[in-house]
Amino acid sequence: MQVLVYGAGQLAQMMYLEGCPMGIEVLAVDVKNEQVVHPVTKQTVDITLEQAIENAVALTVEFEHVPEHLLEQASRSGKLLPSIDTVLAGADRVREKRLLTKLGVANCPHQVVTNIHQLDDCVEDLGERLILKASRDGYDGYGQWRLTAHSGLAALKSTLQGLDLATVPLVVEQMVDFDREISIIGVRDKLGNTRVYPLAENLHHKGQLHVSVAPALNITDSQQKQAESIFATLAEGMDYVGVLAIELFQCGEQLLVNEIAPRVHNSGHWTLSGSDVSQFNNHLRAVTGLPLGQSNALNVNAMVNVIGCSSFSSDLLSIPGCHLYWYGKTAREKRKMGHINLTAENYTELGDKLLSLSEYVPLEHFPKLVEEAKRLKSLSVA
Repeated sequence: MQVLVYGAGQLAQMMYLEGCPMGIEVLAVDVKNEQVVHPVTKQTVDITLEQAIENAVALTVEFEHVPEHLLEQASRSGKLLPSIDTVLAGADRVREKRLLTKLGVANCPHQVVTNIHQLDDCVEDLGERLILKASRDGYDGYGQWRLTAHSGLAALKSTLQGLDLATVPLVVEQMVDFDREISIIGVRDKLGNTRVYPLAENLHHKGQLHVSVAPALNITDSQQKQAESIFATLAEGMDYVGVLAIELFQCGEQLLVNEIAPRVHNSGHWTLSGSDVSQFNNHLRAVTGLPLGQSNALNVNAMVNVIGCSSFSSDLLSIPGCHLYWYGKTAREKRKMGHINLTAENYTELGDKLLSLSEYVPLEHFPKLVEEAKRLKSLSVA
């Protein structure tokens, strides 16, 4: 049984590794040259894209920004899961906002800007604290700008002057005061069966995810049910098949959707060592028609991204419950090189293990590590 993944990065690699024990062969498409490659070695496979589509039982994506002509070709096969409309909604913030509005899912107050002069109306209607996001091709903090006071509006307009907003509009959001960022990851199969993983708490630095902790601390039953309801509304509304990630702002008891990702997600990497069945395994089960696996957390977990760094002590593997996942990339600034999962019996122990990890890595590349370790210990004691 073959599954073809559009995109040949680390997510396709992890799907390949999770598929092998189930007898699922995962191939990847390098969307830059449209060649079929091995997801781990990246070596070209002696098969055309058309042949790979014909041979596969399912086609899926590891990221949203797949060229539309490739998505259209995949969709014509009748094997693309999730659907092309869902993938396009994840790739375009305007489509995403329209989807959330259509399904009645709470999200940040916003406006769509296609002309720079509309920013005055945004300030008038949404206030002077705004975050501006390019509707396409923005991720990990790229394609975003902030306005924190009306006095900065002229300078912001000058910065944006050269952008073709008619082609790539801006989504201008009110900068909400949130307590923290969390995410829910769930999976839905072709029959409508679902599994949902525990909420994860996510810590970002300069727009990139650095640390996730799952299950998130101090989640009320109301918040968990609210997050699961949001997942159910979106998954059913899109007739979704596969893993869906939803990034949320917690504002007191209310949860607002920040973004959706129609794929396996960075904040779910903890499931590789911390859940009975990982998000990658469950995604493959969903798209191939296999029964879904359990999504419970076996431990308390932390996932630490290794970003822009390839030099650290391998002795970190001496930490009990430490698991290293390396992507095999050449290092560059802001590039995700791998991730480290830590499992523990409780949050105090998890904090201790994060502190131990800090002794083996260059802390300039891990700016949230010590801070989160100390926070976990203080919160779990309190």
